[in-house]
Amino acid sequence: MIEIHQALSMILERARPRAPERQGLDQALGRVLAEDVINDIDSPPYDKALMDGYAVVASDLRGGRGELMVVDEVAAGDIPCEPLQSGMATRIMTGAPVPRGADAIVVDECCRMDEAGGITTVRIDDRDVRPGQHILGRGRSVRRGETVLQIGRRLSAIDAGLLAEVGRTQVLVHASPRVAVLPTGTELVPACDVPGPGQIRNSNGPMLGALVSSAGGQPVDLGIARDTESELARQMNRGLHEDILILSGGVSAGDFDLVPHVLRDLGVEQVFHGVRLKPGRPLWFGVLPHAKGSRLVFGLPGNPVSGLVCFELFVRPAIAALAALPQVSRPMIAARLSDPFRHTGDRPTYFPVRLEGDRWEGDGDPVQARLLDWKGSADLRTLACADGLALFPAGRSEYALDETVQVMLLERGLFAH
Repeated sequence: MIEIHQALSMILERARPRAPERQGLDQALGRVLAEDVINDIDSPPYDKALMDGYAVVASDLRGGRGELMVVDEVAAGDIPCEPLQSGMATRIMTGAPVPRGADAIVVDECCRMDEAGGITTVRIDDRDVRPGQHILGRGRSVRRGETVLQIGRRLSAIDAGLLAEVGRTQVLVHASPRVAVLPTGTELVPACDVPGPGQIRNSNGPMLGALVSSAGGQPVDLGIARDTESELARQMNRGLHEDILILSGGVSAGDFDLVPHVLRDLGVEQVFHGVRLKPGRPLWFGVLPHAKGSRLVFGLPGNPVSGLVCFELFVRPAIAALAALPQVSRPMIAARLSDPFRHTGDRPTYFPVRLEGDRWEGDGDPVQARLLDWKGSADLRTLACADGLALFPAGRSEYALDETVQVMLLERGLFAH
């Protein structure tokens, strides 16, 4: 067996970003830019009114007061008819182009409009009026030729709006890795079926697919593979066309654990088998050389909790590396044990906990971690109630009440705290 850090290092050495591809804005969300984005025009492309009111020449208003003739009305999308002359005003709406000659907008609250004999005037009382008031000048947001988004940035929904503002409908981004998910086991049936004698529903497939999506990958559901060499080889061969193949089950040392043998026959090169970790010791990792980048293959233990731990520690970082995403692992927080704990075994152990109290912020006291009544690495029901996984390093057996431990937050913990 190798240590956790050694296994992760071996994986990341072989996980290289995939070739960039050009995508529309709806498909680029969450991906990493593979190019700088340059603005093509000034934004805004004209002097823009920021408030409803009247466009004026500020020097016409002595002490902020005066009466001006209203000569035009401009809404967003209109084009002012004439330049504004001294002594005149233009009724203007938010977002509209400011007429040439105007240098300030006076808001409606400071104005009173009168009409007599077919002539419209506006009385203004705004002692704070000044040139540039409530006007966003041309190019003040973004200048033509300016870099608005830099290579290496992970695109957000706000970035999509900015890309549209600068005229980009497509952008070069790093590919989101396609990740095939293949649970193995003759005992498995689809979730929609009622299990017969000796059968269980496939829970790992949906869980792993959801984890892949949350990590920035594109899950590819391969269904279920029975424990025969021919069936495993056929299904694995499909998965080896994707960037990553995740297998669940069949990696221990039993007579029916055929996964490593079949992978070897398919040309997959084993990198390691076995990690000093609980749960998750049987983890298998290998690569299939390919001209467009090695295919990464993970053989996860079949028990759901073991599979989850291995995914978070090893598969999530690999997906991030292939997508050129920052290496961001699950958040870790400090927590105080609400009960003593006896750690048996010589491997680092992750144990499900519930967090109680306010999240630790700065110099405050850590929250309490209550150990759950966990029935082993197949106990998915208890895991669903967990806020996180407490880490108990190897080398110690006794942990006292209120002792501080590190807890890796799961989705429930992230939302609840």
